[in-house]
Order: sequence, then structure tokens, then C-alpha cells
Amino acid sequence: MRSGGERDGDGDAVETVLDELYVTPPPAFVSRREGLAAEAGAAGRAADARRIRAARRPSLAAWAANLLPHSRPEESRTFLDLGRALRDAFQSLDAEGIKELSERRRSVVSAMSRQAAELAAEAGHRLSAPVLREVEATLRAVLADQDAADRWATGRLESALTPPSDFPGPSTVRTDRRRSPAGAATASPSARTRARDEVAERRRQKQEQLAQEKRERLAQEKQEQLAREKRERLGRAREAARAADERLRQAREDLRRAERQQRAAEKQRAEAADTLSRAERAARDAASEVERLSGRTT
Repeated sequence: MRSGGERDGDGDAVETVLDELYVTPPPAFVSRREGLAAEAGAAGRAADARRIRAARRPSLAAWAANLLPHSRPEESRTFLDLGRALRDAFQSLDAEGIKELSERRRSVVSAMSRQAAELAAEAGHRLSAPVLREVEATLRAVLADQDAADRWATGRLESALTPPSDFPGPSTVRTDRRRSPAGAATASPSARTRARDEVAERRRQKQEQLAQEKRERLAQEKQEQLAREKRERLGRAREAARAADERLRQAREDLRRAERQQRAAEKQRAEAADTLSRAERAARDAASEVERLSGRTT
């Protein structure tokens, strides 16, 4: 049950927000995420705010791949159709279909990768050769694997995808497979070698992907830590400024009080001097009168 102060999330609204978030360039992702989560929270949509805050910043390659289904929907649908056709052809061992689709696959992956690079450049981020290779690997994974295709179609990848295994060339497909007496397909030494090589390559790519994700996670954590430290320094500086303002206000008040006291003292001193002067004149006058009167009596 929800507490009375928490409203249910707006499903359509939060999906739109997440779509926007995952096409935000990675350097601006965290600040944009926090801003959108704060807006949802201020609107009383606590569940939406939690979903938004749970979004993880995509790698540069994943972000570039995300741009395609958002900005090139027609081409992306065609690309997904090509992947389904390729997977169906390999399942049915249609050699002619595999040959035709494989040639198309190479050109389409190249074209889609160029489009991703162009979209990234328009957003202010040119893709390096290693990042572009990750985009191409992601697109090959989309063609080879239905789960990868479904994930890419959402436009919310967080990291580049690795193909589970690349499609073999058309010449390696045999429609007249020989079977052992037990009915199992007989694998040639070269096929076993290729299989081992493919496993080793997938393992290497997976290790590279994990290492890249770790580097990106550490970089993001460092960036967030630096942001926290900056906010803390800013808070301390503001507190010090407020304390300095208070000391300045107190010093000014003390100065005004001292000036008032000085003016009062100067006034009292002037009044005392005037009183003394009048007393001195009165004393002189009295002495003169005594002397005058003394002369008469003589």
C-alpha cells in the first residue's frame, strides 16, 4: 500500500522522460537525471522519481547506439527485420538466403554505424575508432540475438553489446550434414577450432566489456564524489561568508556605539570646561570686589 502523500507514477510520462534521458549525452546524463527526478518528486510522483534516479548513465557507445531507434525509427525497424531474417535463414540452413543476407548485413551495419556517428557528432561528441567499433559490435549483436535486439529497440542501452557469436560465412553452411551412427552431426577439426576460437573471442570481448563498464562506473563514481565535495566546499564557503557578514555587522554596531559614546563624552567635556571657565571668572570677579571693598575701608 502507498502512503497518502505518495501519488502513483504516470506511466506514459515517466517512459517519455526515460526516453529523453537515454539520448542525453553521457557527460550531462547525471545532472539531467537528477533534475528530472526532482521535477517528478516535486509533482508528487515519487514512484516515477525513483525510477528516474535508478537509471544508469550509458557508455558513449551505448548512447550512440541508442540514438538510432530514437532518431532513425524507420531504418531501425528495417534493421530489426534484417536480423530476424538472418536468424531464420541460419536456423533453416538456407545457404542462398544466408549468402544474400550476410552481404546485406555488412553494408547495413556499416551504414547504421555511420548514422550513429553522425548523430553523435551533431550532439557534440565525435566517436573515436574504439567507440565506433563498440557501436558496430552492438549492431552485430542485435542482428545475431533476439534478446539483444529487444534491448536495443527500447533505446535505453547502458553499455555496448557483444555478439554471442558472429554469423559464419555462407561457405561454412552445409545442407548435406553427415551424421554419426548415433545421429549426431560430425564436426570437422576446423569446425572445432573455429568454435574454440569463437568461444575465446567471446570471452575476450566479454572481459573487455566488463573492464570498460568498471572503468565507466569508477569514472562516474569519481565524478559524483567530486560533485559532492564541491557542494560541501560551497556550503562551507557560504557559511563562512554568513559568519563574516555577522562579524562585520557587529563591528559596525560597536563602532556606532563608540562614536555615540565619544560624542557624549566630548559634549560633557565641553560643558565641564564651560562650567570651569564661568567659575574662574566668578572667582576673579569676587576677588576684585573684595580688593576694591578692602581699599575703601582703608
